[in-house]
Amino acid sequence: MNTNKYLNIDFHPSSKKDILEKILMYMSSKYTFVHIVSLNPENMVMAQTDIEYRNMLSQSDIQIIDGIGTAVGAAILGFPSTDRLAGVDLMDLVIHLAAEKGFRILLLGGKPNLAESLADCYKKKLPNLSVKGEMGYVDILASKSEEDDRVFSIVADYKPQIIFAAFGSPAQEKWFYAHKHELNGSVCIGVGGGFDFLSGEVSRAPQLIRSFGFEWLYRLITQPWRIKRQLRLIEFIRLVLLQKFGIVSA
Repeated sequence: MNTNKYLNIDFHPSSKKDILEKILMYMSSKYTFVHIVSLNPENMVMAQTDIEYRNMLSQSDIQIIDGIGTAVGAAILGFPSTDRLAGVDLMDLVIHLAAEKGFRILLLGGKPNLAESLADCYKKKLPNLSVKGEMGYVDILASKSEEDDRVFSIVADYKPQIIFAAFGSPAQEKWFYAHKHELNGSVCIGVGGGFDFLSGEVSRAPQLIRSFGFEWLYRLITQPWRIKRQLRLIEFIRLVLLQKFGIVSA
């Protein structure tokens, strides 16, 4: 696989068509752990000081360009253009694909009862869908052995081909990697707040705003507490410009 360094992360994105084809191929395998990650300015900045996390993003099987910032940064650095695909949109596409192909899905994480409620909602929309929802952990950063036992018992019995985890980054990616052996045979995707959006708990920006790449601004206006997180966008721009002008190694 040919790779480029994007802020010290091995960069190997795929088109939306290729991503769905790869997921379909991976879902058909019973013996492979597959990890899909979203690249956005926030988690790429976090990866600069977290080498373990950076390696996980670099070594992932599929990367998606989640957000206008990542796409613009890639263009500034001269990388070939590729499709933007928000994690929440990928999740919805994959769930519909699973219903069509007969694959099992596990929704893991989120607020109490949210995963279960979202699973029930999808079952009503897609009668052929096999999906199970489970919160799993009260606090993923302080997980308990009995929580692990329950989650991995569900995985062993249900044998999901797709696991969506809504633990937030980098916790969800690190959890997947720490338990890759228990999750063998599953395509694992971290979706952060994806359950909130798909359930309607949190409203997304209108499609027109998303198409112009301003969903981040809409979220900042509707969720002003995100201002501290959005400050990472400034650091992201700084790092991209440093790499552009050769001040850091590419």
